[in-house]
Amino acid sequence: MAQVLIPTALRAFTEGNSSVDAAGKTVGEVIAAVAEQYPDLKLHLYEENGTIRRYVNIYIGDDNIRNLGGVDAPVVDTDTVMLVPAIAGGVR
Repeated sequence: MAQVLIPTALRAFTEGNSSVDAAGKTVGEVIAAVAEQYPDLKLHLYEENGTIRRYVNIYIGDDNIRNLGGVDAPVVDTDTVMLVPAIAGGVR
């Protein structure tokens, strides 16, 4: 199973877990497995049409999945998948 790192901002939806193990052959399958395990998290990851929200960046190791084929990027059991939601704010 791949290890999925959960950022602090989303840990309230994973019972406080900073990482979760999830099975899948692609990033999409792994993220879907995590969302199934933690349904409240699903609302923060997916649009109503089932696509990953555009402000959620996902990495396999140091590589953004946008450069690896998106949610179809392959995942192996030794991979670390990291969720990184965009953070808004700051001074104009």
